[in-house]
Amino acid sequence: MRAIQVKDYVKGPEDLTVATLPNLTPSPDSYLIAIHASAANFFDLLQIRGKYQYQPPLPWISGAEFAGVVLSAPASKSNPRFKKGDRVFGSSQGGYATQICAREESLMPVPPGWGFHEAAGLMVTVPTSYAALLYRAGVRKGDYVLIHAAAGGVGLAAVQIAKAFGAVVIATAGSKRKFEVARDFGADYTIDYNKEAWAEEVKKLTPKARGVDIVYDPVGMVNSSLKCMAWGGKIVIIGFTSGNIEKVAMNRVLLKNVSLMGMTWGSYSKEAPEMIERVWGELFQLVKEGKFKGTVYTDREFRGLESVREALGILERRETWGKVVVSVPQGAESKL
Repeated sequence: MRAIQVKDYVKGPEDLTVATLPNLTPSPDSYLIAIHASAANFFDLLQIRGKYQYQPPLPWISGAEFAGVVLSAPASKSNPRFKKGDRVFGSSQGGYATQICAREESLMPVPPGWGFHEAAGLMVTVPTSYAALLYRAGVRKGDYVLIHAAAGGVGLAAVQIAKAFGAVVIATAGSKRKFEVARDFGADYTIDYNKEAWAEEVKKLTPKARGVDIVYDPVGMVNSSLKCMAWGGKIVIIGFTSGNIEKVAMNRVLLKNVSLMGMTWGSYSKEAPEMIERVWGELFQLVKEGKFKGTVYTDREFRGLESVREALGILERRETWGKVVVSVPQGAESKL
């Protein structure tokens, strides 16, 4: 097999190399999967530098999201959910490779009509956005929802989910191209968050300038968002892609009766495992109804594990939108 193996922490994605390694042997409770597409994530950039909260012991294979074909089912399961030849997507350490071993709970079936490219970026971003908006913020028809970094992976997922439940979406982004993308995926309004008075612009878009009901924040913009919140509004904190962990002005939270809530989808498998199938079942229904589509970045193509360096590089420079996905050729195809 071929893979991006990290033997020592690196300064940046440009230092990553592709290695030829022995083929994997799955444990009795794991599937063996041939990877056809791998998705890039911001946390990959932290992990290769040794700065992520989860660091496997060296050496390890980078990447965490993928889609591919089952090569073998777990030997310990008499009735596995997936069989040899099934198309699956999932999340497990080692996504930048031609093969991966993964447990059943970390896999889902590729939706009918979807390709590996579209499915590879589903496992982390989409349930995060769905659970955040539905089960944390309780989005309802008519809500005004402010989605920061709306042209990003979690952002475009959030835009589609909010619209599917009848919300009015105000999307923030930082470039003309990203405004176009956010609108293409359903945003009603777009706002440039580089402008000093962007929060006032947001308020003017709401009834009687009362402010938004829900803020979806993967960036770290709680303080500035409080300026355009409605009384009794909710801010869902998804992450800190700005690199800044804020100190929040709690007096504003108090005066506006605002609820601050966090959302980490990865913790649900331990703390609320019953929610996993529920959320995915509801998401697959949205896909079936045509209310959710893949968010793959299509302005450039990334083919082969050697292109992971470039994919992570433009992701870090914030030159992309949606999910950056790398095609992973198999066998003789990899030599083309």
